Amino acid sequence: AITPQVMTAGVFQGVTITAEQDLSAFVPYLIKDDATGYVVNSTVVDLRAGEQVQLSMLAPPRADTGVILLGSYGRDNWPIRDANESWATWYAEDGHKTADGGAIERIPGENQSLNASMDTGGSVAAYPLSFVRGTAPAYSSDEGGRHSTGLVNGRTTYNYLHHLTDETPDPLDLADGAVGYLNRWAGQANTAYEDAAVYLIDELESYGLTVVTQRYEFTDVFGNQNPESYNICGFRYGNEVPNEWMVFGAHFDVAPPANLLLADPHVTGVRTYGTGVGAYDNSAGTSMVLTVAQAMSGFDTRRTMVFCFWSGEEGGKRGSDYWTDYYVKEDNPDVMVTNYINLDMAGVNWPGGGGAPHGDPATTVDPDGYPKDEEVWPMRVYLGPSLDHDVINQPAMVGLTLWIGADAIGVEQQQSILVGEGFAEDTWKVDDWLDRGRPEIVIYEDVTARSDHASFQTNLDTVTIGFGGLVDGYWCYHQTCDTREEMEIWMDTTGKGYGEEHSGVSNLIDSLDIITWWAAYSFFHLDEKPVLNAYL
Repeated sequence: AITPQVMTAGVFQGVTITAEQDLSAFVPYLIKDDATGYVVNSTVVDLRAGEQVQLSMLAPPRADTGVILLGSYGRDNWPIRDANESWATWYAEDGHKTADGGAIERIPGENQSLNASMDTGGSVAAYPLSFVRGTAPAYSSDEGGRHSTGLVNGRTTYNYLHHLTDETPDPLDLADGAVGYLNRWAGQANTAYEDAAVYLIDELESYGLTVVTQRYEFTDVFGNQNPESYNICGFRYGNEVPNEWMVFGAHFDVAPPANLLLADPHVTGVRTYGTGVGAYDNSAGTSMVLTVAQAMSGFDTRRTMVFCFWSGEEGGKRGSDYWTDYYVKEDNPDVMVTNYINLDMAGVNWPGGGGAPHGDPATTVDPDGYPKDEEVWPMRVYLGPSLDHDVINQPAMVGLTLWIGADAIGVEQQQSILVGEGFAEDTWKVDDWLDRGRPEIVIYEDVTARSDHASFQTNLDTVTIGFGGLVDGYWCYHQTCDTREEMEIWMDTTGKGYGEEHSGVSNLIDSLDIITWWAAYSFFHLDEKPVLNAYL
């Protein structure tokens, strides 16, 4: 028997397996080891008749059906689902009976690690489980209640975003005159950025993280010296290999005004450059890092977790470039950054879509840009490094990303890999996206890098994951209208005839929930088994 049969999605909880006869059980979910405190990606337990074991299992946050597999006592080989398939689909299609797909093998010793195998061991019994995600009573569905509970959740991320971008006047705030943290323009000893940096430091320290700040000077092409603002990082040191770092980062600066005026393109009809709020670029990314840092700081890990906020991304990725090239390579030469996760411009994407709002220009196909059209705004999951547009160069990271997305994140039907085989190098992403039927979530290796992940790939040869949404199709990109309210207007699907009808707040929180969970799951997986650069 296995109890409970109905589990609460998105939280670690006890699941008890009681053996009525000798058996082994394969639990293909994240398990927290009570002895070490570490999270393992799955486990196999052996039980004699009459014995039972209780495991602390993370029920997937965005799935409703799962399975625990049962076999003969001492069984080492087990069939598993395909990377782009959920356990629910695998079970419904009798994958446990046919056992003709992928497989894992239990390796004795080494904390009972599980490795890929060619031998499934044959058919198994499958015990189905149900997962139900609760809603926080404070929030209705329109207010994001569907994604308001769990270890991490979109509503928590939204609350951070709401706070950072709050334009309510505060005459006592001499930095920016607002309740939130506006005008975060890096460099020139900007007091608004300094004030926001203090907030970030206080937050990270409140999570119990060790905060390390780094200031640096930037000399521009004219020889002018500009005092840049902080890079801010919170460390949760690993217990086994503390010199292997997993880094999760987002830039905290926003696009500075090109002149003294911040003109709203909705008023002038003309886009300029610069914003005071920067909700999409990149308060949303900042908020996701805060959410994950708060949750993950309570876990023991093998490797060191580092949560960073970069300065100077707008204008050349200067903060992350300096941190990787000097703080890591020069000041900490014994450190290996095993993996990096980047958050930049994520949130205005599927499940939003169906057409630009209030008369903004249509999000038409841009053949040599990122995939999008007037209806579908894909969520982008970009990986690297990659030197070729037409082959997969980091297959282990592509596989892990698909594996997490298909089941735990619940986007089995929406996600698809893009590969440029047979397409021109300058248009392959859009060409393959159209050829695959315009999927709502695209996973691809990019040969170019426009954000802070480029610093990790170039300076440290680190394999990276990044999340993003609309870029050039978003009318308020790098504009004064880049506010939280504008994101909500774009994400509203009410009356559009596209997707499910939900309010802009609800869809935005859904999007933030997807990305925040994807990042958290990636950290757990990569702590146990990093994905290293296939080129090395």
